[in-house]
Amino acid sequence: MTDHIYWKDGVLYVLDQRELPFKKTYVRCKGLIDTAKAIENMTVRGAPLIGIVAGYGVALGVKEAVETKGQCSMADLDRVCHRLQKTRPTAVNLAWAIERMKATYRSYANNSDIADVMTEEAISIHVEDIENNRMLSLYGAELIDDGDTILTHCNAGALATGGYGTALGVVRAAHESGKEIKVLATETRPYLQGARLTVWELSQEGIPVELIPDNHVGLLSANKGFSKVIVGADRIALNGDTANKIGTYMISLCARQFHIPFYIAAPVSTFDRYIGKGTHIPIEERDGKEVKYLQGKLLTVKNVKARYYSFDVTPARLITSFITEKGIIEPPFKKYIKMLFL
Repeated sequence: MTDHIYWKDGVLYVLDQRELPFKKTYVRCKGLIDTAKAIENMTVRGAPLIGIVAGYGVALGVKEAVETKGQCSMADLDRVCHRLQKTRPTAVNLAWAIERMKATYRSYANNSDIADVMTEEAISIHVEDIENNRMLSLYGAELIDDGDTILTHCNAGALATGGYGTALGVVRAAHESGKEIKVLATETRPYLQGARLTVWELSQEGIPVELIPDNHVGLLSANKGFSKVIVGADRIALNGDTANKIGTYMISLCARQFHIPFYIAAPVSTFDRYIGKGTHIPIEERDGKEVKYLQGKLLTVKNVKARYYSFDVTPARLITSFITEKGIIEPPFKKYIKMLFL
């Protein structure tokens, strides 16, 4: 799947993931503000995809400046990047993509075709992400045994990336190699990314999938209901502590208690060389209304206070290994994660 995001005639089109699986509609991002809003309101989500969309957002912002003023100054670029950086704080791919776009601007600032140059760089980020997903998925598929039942949380499939996926990419590659596997997808409250997106993706691929409530993980761990856990990531610290969708930490504790391998599948762009450990990762807190309402329908007492953190941090000691496009990273994580940036 790659048609959930595409560039055409100077406009970015993104599939509105809030409407899936019941409706397939696209949002047109014609400028910086459209793009920033698409990230903020979760029209798009998933760390790699957020980075890709941010890259296109920078290109659109530069294009707007050139069309309005005849040029894009460094001050204009800083304004564009600052707006995008404010959208969602946890996913490091956002900052990574913005920094890459800034570097491209600095190299070609005096080029009269700077808007085209920036667009080409955004497209490169997009294409490279798909290639990286395919590579890490091939490495990860080697960890999957015929007959495995794999638990995954949230959605780390093609919809969360430029295409193919990370955690679900591993599942997809194992399936394509002929291995008989099954997936357990947690519903992932409150946005139900597992129920709405992961189940939809796997069903489209013909991969057996069963939906479970989030609170079934402990019971199924104890009853040997699954043999491996594979999830994605939004930011990975140098020591291996990993921020991912809220609920991941609890799953990792269950996996450790019952000796179930727990894997993180993520591209190198999700590793943050500037953060030493997970306690320094900023955790996004969203509006409590997102817990109280589902598709506009009130689920509880109207005036009750609600809290919603989007992510939690799984300590490195609970992670079996990382699956990346450069290979499998095993403990000691800090030693080998540092080598990713050499």
